[in-house]
This record gives sequence, structure tokens and C-alpha cells, in this order.
Amino acid sequence: MQNEIIFAILALLTIVSSIVMISAHRPIDSALAFIVALICIAALFGLVNATFMFVVQIIIYAGAILSLILFIIMFLNIKDENLPDEKNKNWWLLGTSFIVAPFGLILIDLIIRSDITINRVPAEGFGNIKDVGLTLFSKWVLPFELVSILLLVALVGAVTLAKRES
Repeated sequence: MQNEIIFAILALLTIVSSIVMISAHRPIDSALAFIVALICIAALFGLVNATFMFVVQIIIYAGAILSLILFIIMFLNIKDENLPDEKNKNWWLLGTSFIVAPFGLILIDLIIRSDITINRVPAEGFGNIKDVGLTLFSKWVLPFELVSILLLVALVGAVTLAKRES
């Protein structure tokens, strides 16, 4: 019962911080709400004993990537008068919510009808670094390498675009 309460609080906090991240006008407010969302997701991983995902979420996402995002935001020194005037932003968010809502309901229905047992004890070694590494580099090595190539291409593209503008 205690885990369900903690899960509900973390899930609600994740949803609220995600909404704040999307609807905030200033980039620094969005980044701070993003940090809260990532830490809550890490806590959810910790709640299901996925230790590897918990550590990766904290170190890589909440630590390294968010530090980089905050550094870029502060480096650019974006002032409020330089931000675009988003008159219809709330209407776009509302319209998008109506478009996405049926997919969310389908997902909730699929989760309810699945055979997932609540409060099931995870298998021995669930979330261990060794098991994740063995699975990642045996069964999923091709998708792993394709993602690394995709990230490399995105990095080269970002550097090319940044050099062109300066």
C-alpha cells in the first residue's frame, strides 16, 4: 500500500512538472521543471528495483544532459524581450491534448487488460548492470549501434548548422 501511494505521488509530480515544462514561457523555467520530471522518473525506477536505470537516469539525464542544457541557456543569455510572442500557445496545447487523449486512453486500456500482476516480486537480477549489459550487447547490439550512429549524425548536423550561422 505504501508503494502505491509513493508511486501515485511521483507519477502526479512527473505529470505536473511535464506540463509546467511545456507551458512555461521562459526556457530556464522549462529546464528546471524538466529536472524535477527526470528525478521523479528516476525515483520511479528506484521504486521497482531497477537500480541500473535509476543510476543512469540520475547520472546521465538529470546530471550531465540537464547541466548541458542549463549551461547553454545561461550562455545564450536569452532575455524576455527576445522570446517569441506565443499568443495561441495555450490553444495549441489544448488542441494537441485533445488529439493525444484517445491514444492515452487506448494505452490505459491496454495496460488494464494486460496480464501484469501488481506487487509481483521482480526476478533475481532484475535491473542489474550485468544483466542489462548482457542483454543489450547480445540481443540488442544492432539497434544499440544504430542509435549511436544516429546520435553521431545529429551531433555533426548540429555542429554544421552552428558553424554556418556564425
